[in-house]
Amino acid sequence: MRHRIPLPEQLGPEFSVRRAAALGIRRGRADAADLVRPFHGVRSVAPPESFRARVDCYLPRMRPEQRFVGRTAVRLWALPLSEAWCVEEELEVASPQEHSPPRAAGVRGRRLGAARARTWHLRGAPVVDPVAAVFSCAGELSVRELVVLLDALVTGCSHYPGLDEAGRPRLFLHEVETRLDEWGRFRGSGKVGEALRRAREGVESPKETETRLVIVDVGLPEPEVQFVVRDGSRFVARVDLAYPELRIAIEYEGDGHRTDKAQWRKDIARQRDLEGCGWLVIRLTQSDLDDPGVFLACLRRALSSRVNTR
Repeated sequence: MRHRIPLPEQLGPEFSVRRAAALGIRRGRADAADLVRPFHGVRSVAPPESFRARVDCYLPRMRPEQRFVGRTAVRLWALPLSEAWCVEEELEVASPQEHSPPRAAGVRGRRLGAARARTWHLRGAPVVDPVAAVFSCAGELSVRELVVLLDALVTGCSHYPGLDEAGRPRLFLHEVETRLDEWGRFRGSGKVGEALRRAREGVESPKETETRLVIVDVGLPEPEVQFVVRDGSRFVARVDLAYPELRIAIEYEGDGHRTDKAQWRKDIARQRDLEGCGWLVIRLTQSDLDDPGVFLACLRRALSSRVNTR
């Protein structure tokens, strides 16, 4: 087998052909079969099989004025999208209005005014701020999907999934509303306005949002988010969703509650404690969100029984 010249360390695992040439690497080496060509003019030492790897492969092509927007920005901020990432998903890259958007296979070029969003750098990737990330993909999402994103934007929960990973700044609903007024009309702006009216601060997971929306979308009363149950001065539990006056708690159980032995035991003791204080606890899983008929029937019966006994 032909011996290939080692690449200089300063090139890194992903690099542009232009940078390689500047470091004295001949085109024949840059075009060798041991390197992958994820984008035109870019080489990589390994195929980009994850979302972040694909973003990193595109970075050598990015111009100083460009930044990631849309779904790409939402994923970089670790905000919850209903659709899982797949390698066929295009990267969304925006240029200012006065510049031509990028054109390359695997990339969706867009325009976004420079003043419309702050630019952050997440592990070297230039990306619009979280609010602009949501606004710039709003036209392609449903109101329900936007509520999930907005709940994640304004959560005050420190352990919300993905929050530590991306280091998202703390935001409040009124700040998002102000940004919406500043942006004016854009594709999806009406849906964002409707989603803002349905978003709530303090949510702890996307599934909690989905559960709340399943309930209210069939006309049932909206439960309170993250209600703290006390027995006198004693803290009992903080429940995902609750009807405090009726003492009904609704808890979403992810797979971690089933596979973590300590969490499973804690959940049982917690439910026993809540029931001892007169609370009715309704637990649900992903299958109930996929087909909520049985869960909703159970909730209706619980609401009816508690109302009739007051």
